[in-house]
Formats: sequence, structure tokens, C-alpha cells
Amino acid sequence: MPLTLAQAITAEFQQEAANTRKMLERVPEDQLGWQPHEKSMSLGRLAGHIAESASWVREVVASTELDFAQSDYKPFEPKSNAELLAEFDKHAAGFEEALAGKSDEEMLVEWTIKGGDHVIAKLPRVAAVRGFILSHTYHHRGQLSVYLRLLDVPVPGVYGPTADDQGGFGG
Repeated sequence: MPLTLAQAITAEFQQEAANTRKMLERVPEDQLGWQPHEKSMSLGRLAGHIAESASWVREVVASTELDFAQSDYKPFEPKSNAELLAEFDKHAAGFEEALAGKSDEEMLVEWTIKGGDHVIAKLPRVAAVRGFILSHTYHHRGQLSVYLRLLDVPVPGVYGPTADDQGGFGG
């Protein structure tokens, strides 16, 4: 039996969550306030943003729109690496629960993201999960790898070995 859209997205998420967690494990808690540039998020804010992003799936599958003008969103800023990882693990488990049993019909319902009267995007739920959550997380995970490099923290491999890995592929 072929996978449903929700099952396919969940499979991708499971693979990528393991890679994301490896990156978050490396965040040095004594550097959470560090910023590479005055316009950049702090390390803690960026890592917290990555850790909380999986939680947004509940909003996407439970509604047909998100209006930032009506949102009471408060960014998560961890005080420690343990708190960061606990937040990530909680939302990773919640991601899978939110999509469990969702039919293709439910995943193809139009979903809108807007700011007041300004419509940012209208797209099927599956595309919102893929773009608004997964791709968004990968983008910020890439930023986090640069932050870690600038702080001279060994960067873990995500899609293959990094300069910090010993032995390369399989080594």
C-alpha cells in the first residue's frame, strides 16, 4: 500500500529530526547570547527557533489559516542545552502525533498564512508543512552550522561528513 502524504512527510521529518538534533546537541550553552552580527539572531534564539519549529504543525493541521496579526507568539529562548534539547524532543514527538492518521484529502486542504489583510501564501496543507516548517527548519539549521563553525565548535555531518568528522563516509 502506498504511503499517504502525511506518512511521507513524517518519514522525511524523522530523518531530518535526527540530523537537526545532532546540530542542536553541539550548541554551547555558555555562548547562547553570542551573535555573529548585530542584525543576526543570538545563538540561543536561533537554536530555540529551530527547536520550536516542529510545534507549528499542530496549527497547520488544526486550522485553515494562520494570521500573524492575531498571533500571541512568544519566541522560545533556552537557558541551557538540556532545556533546548527537551524542547526539541517534545515538539518532534508532537509533529509525528499531529500528522498520524491524516488522510491525503486532509493534507490537500487549502491553508493560508497571512499578516492581517496581507496574504503571504495560500497552499495545500502538505505544502505548508513542507515549506513553512521543514524547509524553514533546514534553512535555520544551515545558519546554525555557520554559527557553530564561527565559534570553533565541531560541526556534525548532516548529509555527509564535515571537515570535523574523522574518516569521512562510514568512518
